Amino acid sequence: MKLQTAQRKRAKIKLGLQGPSGSGKTYSSLLLAYGLTNHWETIAVVDTENHSAELYSHLGPFKVLPLLNPYTPEKYVEAIDVCTKEGMEVIILDSITHEWENLIDFHSSMAGNSFTNWGKVTPRHNAFVQKLLQTPVHIISTIRTKQDYVLNEKNGRIVPEKVGLKSVQRDGLDYEFTLMFDLDIKNNATASKDRTGLFFSKPSEKLSTDSGRLIRDWCMMEESASADDVSNRIRACLSMDELLTLYKMFPQYQSVLHTEFKQRKKELDIPPISLNGVHTK
Repeated sequence: MKLQTAQRKRAKIKLGLQGPSGSGKTYSSLLLAYGLTNHWETIAVVDTENHSAELYSHLGPFKVLPLLNPYTPEKYVEAIDVCTKEGMEVIILDSITHEWENLIDFHSSMAGNSFTNWGKVTPRHNAFVQKLLQTPVHIISTIRTKQDYVLNEKNGRIVPEKVGLKSVQRDGLDYEFTLMFDLDIKNNATASKDRTGLFFSKPSEKLSTDSGRLIRDWCMMEESASADDVSNRIRACLSMDELLTLYKMFPQYQSVLHTEFKQRKKELDIPPISLNGVHTK
């Protein structure tokens, strides 16, 4: 046992997308995944949603691993191992709701004391969660939500009242993710948890490959990055959001590279060139 100085190292994002049916969880996951890796061939979807991911095959040649019922935690663990052995850089688990529903059904079928039976269920779920967190690749997990209710007294009677949406997974799982997005029926995303600081308190908007690139840059950030490394990344920025994120990532170089940041900002602010009255990018 030895104390160490905290040091920022390259990270692999563990990201959750939760929302109701039709909120765009699968599509948004694929866009984020492409932004993270920039190669469709190294993206794998572990599909429990009746081949729904294949509806988006026009986006690029990503891989699909169909998972069939029963959706046990052990099957998810095996699927993650298959994807990593094949060299996948991003794994999309679409969705992990089925894992928890499988364990609920298993618990319901067990004879004996309900409370003590959880001692046989919880370790299986925990093993799945640890596999998700410790696998050294980016993992995006989609989660279904359902209407949540509370019981309140009204006119002398106890009645259920709607209080919003609740994820269909074990309570507290959201604490394990680095990023958690809530998707609405219009496909707009709001960050309900954000350890990156990239999306917190920002207005809801649709997720895109640019969102994935911002997350990728955050994951690649290291304290040991040199001024030359940062300078090269300034020139590679394709949007104002990317440039601002990079600026915040390296406060130690804000003065040294002030001129380069300012110049790239000016370049990104240049309006489209006009050709014969037609604006082009």
